[in-house]
Amino acid sequence: MQAHDFFLILLLILIGARIFAELFIRLGLPPVLGELAAGLVLGPTFLGWVTLNDTIKLIAEIGIILLLFDVGLDTDLKRLKESGWNATLVAIGGFVLPLMLGTVVAYYVFNLSLISSLFIGGTITATSIGITVRVLKDLKKNQSLEGEIVLGAAVLDDIFGVVLLAILYDFSQSGEVNFVDTGRIFLFIIVFFVTAPIAAKMIAILIHKYEGQTNYPGLIPTAIISLVLFFAWLAHQMGAPEIIGGFAAGLALSRRFFLPFGAILHENQAFSDKIEKQISPIVYLFTPIFFVTVGVSINMQEINWGASHVWLFGGSILIVAVIGKMIFPFLLKSIPSYKKVIVGLSMVPRGEVGLIFAEIGRASNIFTNEIYAALILVIVLTTMLPPFLIKLVYGKNKAR
Repeated sequence: MQAHDFFLILLLILIGARIFAELFIRLGLPPVLGELAAGLVLGPTFLGWVTLNDTIKLIAEIGIILLLFDVGLDTDLKRLKESGWNATLVAIGGFVLPLMLGTVVAYYVFNLSLISSLFIGGTITATSIGITVRVLKDLKKNQSLEGEIVLGAAVLDDIFGVVLLAILYDFSQSGEVNFVDTGRIFLFIIVFFVTAPIAAKMIAILIHKYEGQTNYPGLIPTAIISLVLFFAWLAHQMGAPEIIGGFAAGLALSRRFFLPFGAILHENQAFSDKIEKQISPIVYLFTPIFFVTVGVSINMQEINWGASHVWLFGGSILIVAVIGKMIFPFLLKSIPSYKKVIVGLSMVPRGEVGLIFAEIGRASNIFTNEIYAALILVIVLTTMLPPFLIKLVYGKNKAR
């Protein structure tokens, strides 16, 4: 792609995201839905003006990493810890149940091969953490009880999803699963989560120390963005999703982050506020690019709307995809019913994570075109509907 073509595509993405986000806000809908809709309109589904290339995808990846950094910066680690059991229950249940239901329905009802069935189960077990946290942040509910549960569950779900993807991808390539490699990846992820926040906090102290000694502006955004990108790279090297690195860095710099040796790494709320103020404009520039690219990645024209098999198979998988995420939140105790609904709906969006599973299945010739089209339909519906329904539930229970 020529440089001038790239500039035009980036311009369309940024302007389209802004226009549609503003429009959806005026309609009383979450702006992230507008950004997804902008991608559908600009992409192959409607106008076909925007096609994705590696450069756009990299910029979009930076956007989602920065979003998770911003979320980590706002996270109350104490509350996240308090919601740990609830978040773990929602994550494990929301991971295992859709995987089992999707696999069983595909294998026993539609007589697909075992590997195809497992990939279908994997596609509907994934949760798009970016879409989930963005919706709650737009509604200013990311620090609520249900927001903390969803955040913890989504992070765990993302880790489970990476391990599952590694297993299924290895199976699709070699015909066998290497549990030694899978265990090593999982161990690296645990080590990363234990050590990354401590290291990030130490680096932040150095940034804070030298920030007042420089006469050249821009140290904080340059240093913090570099830190976030470094931890995203480190997360990948240790087998974790890059976005988890961004979240870990944000969590470590949060004004609510506490360590056993807190007397040494003391909190400085003014510095945390300064970080948030200087980084927010960059986050709001890059984040919409990610959500537009999710919309561009979905080609609704690939769906054979006249094929009954697409509707029957897609409808069946859609039902188990939603049920699998909604059941376990209702097992939570001491939480109002409407908040349980919010937690369940927040775990439903598949977004880009589901697309990755579906694309690997298609590229490996595991899926037929009809199965792939049906899964795209499921991903679209599970991505677009929950933000609208979440806002609706909050609206009906605003007095509580």
